[in-house]
Amino acid sequence: MDNKLTNQADYSKIAEDYFEQGYNCAQSVILTFAKEINLDKETALKLSSSFGGGMGRLREVCGAVSVMFMIAGILKGYTAPNDDVVKQKHYELIQELANTFKEQYGTIICRELLGEAGKDTSFKPSKRTNEYYKERPCKHFIGFCAKIIKEKLI
Repeated sequence: MDNKLTNQADYSKIAEDYFEQGYNCAQSVILTFAKEINLDKETALKLSSSFGGGMGRLREVCGAVSVMFMIAGILKGYTAPNDDVVKQKHYELIQELANTFKEQYGTIICRELLGEAGKDTSFKPSKRTNEYYKERPCKHFIGFCAKIIKEKLI
């Protein structure tokens, strides 16, 4: 990623491009911000690999949203387990991020975002073909999460 990038559209495009290279939704978002959160590429990819397909294709919380929360934790998370004020402030941030996504797409749940395609919970990954990319709206979710991260966290 070019350090001179300054606007949300640039980050969104980078994240979308990672997805089109074959990375899952979570990996696409975390790779976009790896330098900002001080993660090397391999660690970022491994850390986020389980979150694709709504957590291992279980179609639960969208992987892009999950990584958005992860990045929020890295940048603005709390470390004192008994500091309820700081913890509350962090959870407020997480809910704000979720609500921003929900305002745009109605839900943060992968199966609901994908519609018919979200019914497939097989552990077998879908082949990345031109048809796959035409049918899946994931690219939009990934780009939007990158935009939210840039606006609210970076």
